Amino acid sequence: MTSAADPRNSGSQDEGLPAALSGLLVVSIEQAVAAPYATSRLAEAGARVIKIEKPPAGDFARSYDAAAHGESTHFVWLNQGKESAMLDFKTPADMQLLRAMLRRADVFTHNLAPGAVERAGLRLTELREENPRLITCAISGYGENNDYADMRAYDNLIQGEAGVFAVTGNSGGPAKVGISICDINAGVHAYMGILEALLERHRTGRGRHIAVSLFESMADWMSVPILFQQYTGQVAGRTGLSHASIAPYGAYAAGDGEAVMISVQNDDEWVRFCTTVLQSPEIARHPLLSTNPDRVRHRETLDGIILKALEPINKEQFIARLRQAQVAFGLIRSVEEVLRHPALSLAEVDTPTGTVQLPRRAIPRTSLTERKAVPALGAHTEAIRREFAADPSILDEPPLSG
Repeated sequence: MTSAADPRNSGSQDEGLPAALSGLLVVSIEQAVAAPYATSRLAEAGARVIKIEKPPAGDFARSYDAAAHGESTHFVWLNQGKESAMLDFKTPADMQLLRAMLRRADVFTHNLAPGAVERAGLRLTELREENPRLITCAISGYGENNDYADMRAYDNLIQGEAGVFAVTGNSGGPAKVGISICDINAGVHAYMGILEALLERHRTGRGRHIAVSLFESMADWMSVPILFQQYTGQVAGRTGLSHASIAPYGAYAAGDGEAVMISVQNDDEWVRFCTTVLQSPEIARHPLLSTNPDRVRHRETLDGIILKALEPINKEQFIARLRQAQVAFGLIRSVEEVLRHPALSLAEVDTPTGTVQLPRRAIPRTSLTERKAVPALGAHTEAIRREFAADPSILDEPPLSG
């Protein structure tokens, strides 16, 4: 495990250069996970992100829990490096301030219900007419032009609607994915869409609109089982920790009962696995197990043979043989054990109530010297009011669209 001061996190040839998105202004009316995930990545890349929170409580993710020194774990994770402005944009003064901000913004994101920003008086097409370089991004549950458009959309509900439950769990029944996979997925798609729009703007000088939905993002990730169903009329059954279309790929216990995840991806690995790990080269020539489709079809026979061959050895011997055979494997770790993982790098983040440690971003910043902080509710409101109220454009504010 490495810390914020780890030498692997410094000494980049780009050290001292501005971050990739330095100088960009992002304004976001956001809550929960999807939009905050996208803007957290923009902030990490150097953009200035102003998070608009509605009074009195702001982003409801602030109250999901109080596990991180009294702060919500979700909120701490997704709001590092942002500014918090508490605005009631139903009031004319705050709406004028918000519109002044959007005239100078590069990106405007929101994940309110479809039509909510328009009903509040913000028509995205008009915003881009006033600021032709503005990129707008709307994140919804199911999209804006179908029978589900007005449905409330939360992560586990989308998992069910998008078929995730059909391919998770085991013979005992379905299981949800234990993290907010649909929200995160939509946030990733929004972030990618915004980056693409920024590249397009570099060529054309104009922004554009991006629409992302949790359902469509998840349906994309469900393409393999959807294709399988569409063209074979069936879908692989729930397989627990095993892989639906590759075998052996899953958890196998040695004689001491300690399970290890293994993955045999091709027939050459299968021969090495049988010869070195199982120490029974003849198994590789078993008529029911010679190819991957054979092994998937006869998974019960395969698992029985593997477990019998592993009975005489323990977990450490099993791992030693896997290393010798160069067969991929991994351990099944608890979250507590992940905190001690040799590949885990933690970064310190300041919050209103203390310092917490979080896994470092998968893609590090260009500049590694700046320390990101999580904002208190409305911490930057007055400074932002002073900054944008001084904008001359706010003096001749056009009538609000209603």
